[in-house]
Formats: sequence, structure tokens, C-alpha cells
Amino acid sequence: MNILSTFKVRLLDRYIIRKFIGTFFMALLLIIVIVIIFDISEKIDDFVDKEAPLKAIVVDYYFNFIPYFINMFSPLFVFITVIFFTSKLAGNSEIIAMLSGGVSFGRLMYPYFLSALLIAAMSLSLNLFVIPSANEKRLAFEEQYIKGQKFYNTNRNIHYQIAPGEFVYVESFSTWNNTAYKFTLETTEDSHLLSKLSAESAAWDSTTGGWRLKNYTLRDYTTSQQTITFGKQLDTVISLKLDDFYRRENTVETLSYKELQDLIDMQRMRGDSMVKYSLIEKHTRFAVPFSAFILTLIGVSLSSKKRRGGIGLNLGLGIGLSFSYILFLRFSQMFVITDTLPPWLAMWLPNILYAVIAAVLYRMAPK
Repeated sequence: MNILSTFKVRLLDRYIIRKFIGTFFMALLLIIVIVIIFDISEKIDDFVDKEAPLKAIVVDYYFNFIPYFINMFSPLFVFITVIFFTSKLAGNSEIIAMLSGGVSFGRLMYPYFLSALLIAAMSLSLNLFVIPSANEKRLAFEEQYIKGQKFYNTNRNIHYQIAPGEFVYVESFSTWNNTAYKFTLETTEDSHLLSKLSAESAAWDSTTGGWRLKNYTLRDYTTSQQTITFGKQLDTVISLKLDDFYRRENTVETLSYKELQDLIDMQRMRGDSMVKYSLIEKHTRFAVPFSAFILTLIGVSLSSKKRRGGIGLNLGLGIGLSFSYILFLRFSQMFVITDTLPPWLAMWLPNILYAVIAAVLYRMAPK
């Protein structure tokens, strides 16, 4: 019963939650408006030159840009919010009054963490359900009206394991005519080669969802004597799709969680080096929302003490720490790309480090 009473939401808790959430969304609204104004001024020439329709600019780009921006800088918004309104509470001696009234510093954190839970749930929901489809429309708009150039697959000597025991090799792929050149398909069983299908080219056939091979040679090793078959043209359907050659690093940002997990499983089976970017995206979707709790604890610990000169110093520290967190989160991706750390550890490393900082600051905070 005492435990239930401890975690019951009281008037003071509602007051802090209202301050937290209200300040968060107000800061969010103001910064989004400022960012959109600067973004329009930067891209207005591209919009005019490419004759982008006003509806596409507003609906396809900026409506889908907003959730992407909110999620990317949510740690910054949380930190600034906590620092700003907690410093005001401390400046008005409200924190002192709360502690003097018998509220422990640990109990004071309860409404803060409830607010952080709401923000983390919002961020996670955006990551899993909203942002992937929004990114698909935003990136398509950018490619058409901002970047203004078609994607070209410049990879050479592409190797894929498309299924257990089936390996594809392509020397190059042309996005101009959707054709793979120097195509080879090898089928093996227990490390023994069963067949080898080679062709000068393999063109994608959208009607059949397969590949049309030109000037092919099929070698069959299943019998005691090797048999060789030649031909001018052969239609084949394999577990290699056109999308596999159009997949870029940021393609993972457009996939739902299930699609992303399916892609990771397929890339691991194929030995595709692009799996690194898929794993970065997967773990980032969970690591960023969780940061709301850590940054909230740091923010309260830093700003709960009344300081001379107002909230300027606290805001400066808060902005500096939040930007360092975002920078560290981006930098930690290099640990994955260079195979220095496992993806899960690299993407959670900023949270681990800042959790230690939060624990130290919490012990130093006025009780």
C-alpha cells in the first residue's frame, strides 16, 4: 500500500508533468517553424528550377520532414526543455520548497520520468509506425526535385547468396536498362558444385518478375559426366529481385520494422555488406527513444540548483551536452562500418556512457 501511495500521481506531479510536456511541445513548435523557414530559403531555388508543385512541397516533403526532424533531434528538445523549466523552478526557489516540504530528490524525479516515458513512447511510435512511410515520400521528393539526378549502381563484382546453396555473381549492373552483366549463378550442395549458369547479360523482365539471360551456358555436374547446354535466351526466376540493385544506405529508413528485420535476415544469409546499415537503423530506432530517460536525469541534476546569473549557464551546458550526445550517436555508426564494435553495442554506447554521467551528476545534485 505504501508503494502504491509513493507512485500515485499527485498535484505536484501533475504540475511538473504539465510544465515538462507543455514546454517540450512549445520548444518543438518554435524550432520546427524556424528550421522550416531556413530550409525553404535554402531550397527555394531548387523548387523553382525543378518546378516542384506547391502541394508536393507541403504534403510530400514538409509534412513528412517534420516527424523525421522531431525524431532526429528529440534528445536536444528533451534536454533543453528539462534545463529550461527546471532552472526556472530552481530560480523561483520552488525546488527548495519541494525538498523542504519532505519530497525526496528521488521522488521528485518521478513526474520527470513519467514525462520522459510519454516522450519516449511518442518517439518509438514515430520510429516504428510513422517515419518509415514518411521517409519514403520525403526521399522520393528529394530525389526528384532537390537532388535532381537518377540513382546509379556503381558497385562492381557483386556477390550474393540468394538462397542456401545458391550464389550469384554480377560484374556490374546498369540502372539505365536494368541489366546485369557477366551474370553467374552457382548451385551447390555440401560444398559440391551441382550446376553453373553463366550469361553475358541478365535483363530484368517486369512481366514475369524474373531475369532474361542472353547467350547463356549451363554446366550440369549432377551426373558422372559434365553436360553443357548453350542458348541464345533463357528466362529464369530466382530469389534475386530488381530492388536488390537499387537498395541504398538510406533505403533502410523507409522500411517498417518487420520489413527491416526481414531485410537483415536476407542480407545476413547473402553475406551482404549493406547489412551494417540495416543494423544501425534497427538499433537506432530503440536507442534514441530510451535516451529521453538518461537526458532527463542529467538535465534535472544539472539545473535543480539555484545559480546566480539566471538560467544562461544551465542552458549552455544543456545545449552543449545534448549536441555532444547527437554527435556521439552519429559518430558511433563509424564503429559499425569499420567493424570495430558489434552494431548493438555501438548504437547503445552513447546511452551507456551518458547513463554513467547521469549517475555521477545525480549523486552530486542537491538533496
